[in-house]
Amino acid sequence: MITEDTPFVPEDDTYHRASEDPYEFETNWWSFNISERRIGGWLHAGYHTNRDQVIWRVFVWDANGADPGRLAYYRRAPDVPMPADADLRDITFPQGGFSVKMLRPLMDYHVAYADRDAGFAVEFEHRSVHPPFRFTPGQAPMLDNPHLDQLGHLTGELTLRGERIPIDCFSVRDRTWGPRGGPHAQSRKASHLRGEHTVRNPGGPRWREIERQRGRGRIEYIFGHTGAQTGFLGFVRPQDGDAQGWSPMNVGWLLRDGRFERLDPAGSRMRNFRDPATGWNAHMLVDLADVTGRTMQAEGFTVSHMCEHATGSNALMRWEYDGQIGWGEDQDGWKPDHFTAMLSALRATR
Repeated sequence: MITEDTPFVPEDDTYHRASEDPYEFETNWWSFNISERRIGGWLHAGYHTNRDQVIWRVFVWDANGADPGRLAYYRRAPDVPMPADADLRDITFPQGGFSVKMLRPLMDYHVAYADRDAGFAVEFEHRSVHPPFRFTPGQAPMLDNPHLDQLGHLTGELTLRGERIPIDCFSVRDRTWGPRGGPHAQSRKASHLRGEHTVRNPGGPRWREIERQRGRGRIEYIFGHTGAQTGFLGFVRPQDGDAQGWSPMNVGWLLRDGRFERLDPAGSRMRNFRDPATGWNAHMLVDLADVTGRTMQAEGFTVSHMCEHATGSNALMRWEYDGQIGWGEDQDGWKPDHFTAMLSALRATR
């Protein structure tokens, strides 16, 4: 039986063919930031393992624009054929995608991508500062899918419109595999099938109440770190929040004095404040507690956004905690009709 303490093994560095489900999907995600330039970046690939197709994306954002047409760089290649024997330990994704090379099993990797026509390139080494954390199947939001998160020290270089910019940051990579999409993306609850979206704790501002509607597929993921010594990561559960706007964080870690411990869901929560013009998060308060009793309070501000799907955003976050400044992200995921309802309430004048 797999538990949260079951270690990953070197074979987990490559792809899994866990079932014959046509919706089997395995992700490979890398993030980086250049805080002094308010730059955030992703390299992401999702492999439909039983269809031998991959969708890969590379994007970089800054404070000058958030949608794909205004990003510092954006490229997306959907439904690209990929060989069935693809090995994630040493791969270049087809049709001009990025490359990944494992340097030390489960810990260290080289990642690179270039688009010479656009004067763009990114190359870095991700040197992990701890073994990958497992978040056990059965815990929302992963539920049916194994998931790992891992903090690393990234060093390398970004070339943006021909300018060479050093990368030296601490950021996160993650992996998830298992069925995703189709019936696996829909709630099977009778209330959801009827189009009803209840609120566990009614009250408070209307926009917050809409954000707490259940069965909507909301997901939120936040993290921030100051080197390898201090920081946090957690999944937020807006569906289980209270009328005052505090949402619990059910899985994640607290890092203090170089020691990682799992979050205690009973003492970990986030309260967000949204920009009424965009609907995106602008400011956050976070209370953290781990399973050993250590606590931390963090306050964060978004400094730049990437909005790929015209709803929520991926934001570069500036955090303060323990008298330190840290950097990370807020990934604020919505379904379009849910986001539209929330934003309408946030903008209401009567």
